[in-house]
Amino acid sequence: QVQLVESGGGLVQPGGSLRLSCAATGLGFRINTMGWYRQAPGKQRELVATITSSEDTNYADSVKGRFTIFRDNAKNTVYLQMNSLKPEDTAVYYCNAALQRYGSSRWSDYWGQGTQVTVSS
Repeated sequence: QVQLVESGGGLVQPGGSLRLSCAATGLGFRINTMGWYRQAPGKQRELVATITSSEDTNYADSVKGRFTIFRDNAKNTVYLQMNSLKPEDTAVYYCNAALQRYGSSRWSDYWGQGTQVTVSS
């Protein structure tokens, strides 16, 4: 029943901004680390940013200083604020969450459906 629902993608000009959001829905789980990954046509999926439950963050070198990841635990939602966008940021962006079902001893990864970000003039 757990789902990650993404929104916020679209078309933006170079130098512009977008904010992606990802909400975890369902019952009976808790979330640890959340993150964003992206995959451009013909390329491997790569990590963009992660944020732990204690709000420690990690960024790919290519987005440092331009992107900010943050979360709202009350809403089970993670965001990616994307500023100073470049054409090379064009990709499908996927949300990821490591979560644990109540009564389970293991953590499982869940993925959002992906949202397209296109940076072009």
